[in-house]
Amino acid sequence: MSRFVFLIIALGLLVMPSWAAGQSPRYVPGEVVVKYVDGTSRSGRAETLRVTGTGHARATAPLERTLKIKDGQSVEATVAELRAQPNVAYAAPNLIAHAGSLPFPDDPGRGLPGDWSTLQWNFLPGTGVDAPGAWDHLAAVERWGGRGVTVAVLDTGVAYANFGHFRRSPDFIGTRFVRGFDFVDHDAHPNDENGHGTHVAGTIAERTNNRVGLTGLAFGARVMPVRVLDRRGDGAAGDIAAGIRYAAAHGAQVINLSLEFPGGAHASEIPEVISALHYAARRGAVIVAAAGNIYPDDASTSVVYPARADHVISVGSVTEHGCVSEFSKYGRQLDLVAPGGGADAADAGDPVHCRPSEDPGRDIFQLTFTGSVRRFGLPNGYEGTSMAAPHVAATAALVIASGVLGSHPTPAAIEQRIEQTTRDLGGPGWDVRYGAGMLDAAAATAPAATTTRKR
Repeated sequence: MSRFVFLIIALGLLVMPSWAAGQSPRYVPGEVVVKYVDGTSRSGRAETLRVTGTGHARATAPLERTLKIKDGQSVEATVAELRAQPNVAYAAPNLIAHAGSLPFPDDPGRGLPGDWSTLQWNFLPGTGVDAPGAWDHLAAVERWGGRGVTVAVLDTGVAYANFGHFRRSPDFIGTRFVRGFDFVDHDAHPNDENGHGTHVAGTIAERTNNRVGLTGLAFGARVMPVRVLDRRGDGAAGDIAAGIRYAAAHGAQVINLSLEFPGGAHASEIPEVISALHYAARRGAVIVAAAGNIYPDDASTSVVYPARADHVISVGSVTEHGCVSEFSKYGRQLDLVAPGGGADAADAGDPVHCRPSEDPGRDIFQLTFTGSVRRFGLPNGYEGTSMAAPHVAATAALVIASGVLGSHPTPAAIEQRIEQTTRDLGGPGWDVRYGAGMLDAAAATAPAATTTRKR
């Protein structure tokens, strides 16, 4: 596929006049558009050109022409002259429009500006969640990238600031962070010591169209970094519960939990976490969690806590091929799937999308640590339901900002919207491997989306 064709596909057909983005109207200098009255003869059109000091440039439709101004008059004056002619049905400046408020992003990935799309299959139409379509919808209401919504990332921390030997990720410069907390070291500096949390936060809100790294799905959202996992990626239930309560009490509208308790853990063993989840739900937070990964010694493939708890959107993983990932946990508690990378599952029963005998699809890429908390890059190896969950958290932020559900939608309404606008995978309707289907951020934020309950 040529780059030109891809640009058209990625941007879609939505064009928004420049003044919809808060700018003054712009038009092509020295040009006007005119439509002649039906039945106007060739000689009549020529007389109109002579009287108004214009010349034919090109035809755009039957009896509609783009004209060049030849007598030096302004666009406004020429339009007024044309409108006064009896043979003219209408005349107007040749206005300039642009594709949303965000042109095809110039983030380079590992190559030239715009090459983010060669790595971020997970954001593209077709293979991914259709970020360009969602970005257009948010631009149309001037809430670019989910502007104004706060998403809490409860993880290993985030490379959000320069502090001591820590450095802010270059692709978070310009991203707005709100005050968070470190429940591992019990201080006000939730800096990442692992890289996992920075990767997750990048999927949600990495800066976009800044000629650095890659793109973030909800790039305009505010991020609240809350450290509940240590440098090994481990975290105590008490710290996780405290982090959930902190996020909800401090205004997080969405909480992302890319973490999991062991498959054998029961709700009765983590009562403080269950209580905190209920508290956050009562405060109106949308809670998103990874469904869990299947490890070699796992005795169960069922969705794990906290994803299987009430009031939590549980997210499984699909590969670049559109097949459930071989590691993704599943069952009645699964709500939907999103890109998480990896190899296709061998037992998914979907010969159209699943090709387990072929090479695995690509990983999920975001800017994060490469060997040091002071060095950043785009490392391989990030795959899992931890990578899938932030796609849903970011989409929840976009739904809130878009206003498609009103100014103060409930968490239940947001979850329903996201699930009802998924792309169906696997068997028709809801199923245990894919839940409601594959996340579609563009459909979830579309102002006139048609939804049907899938479960």
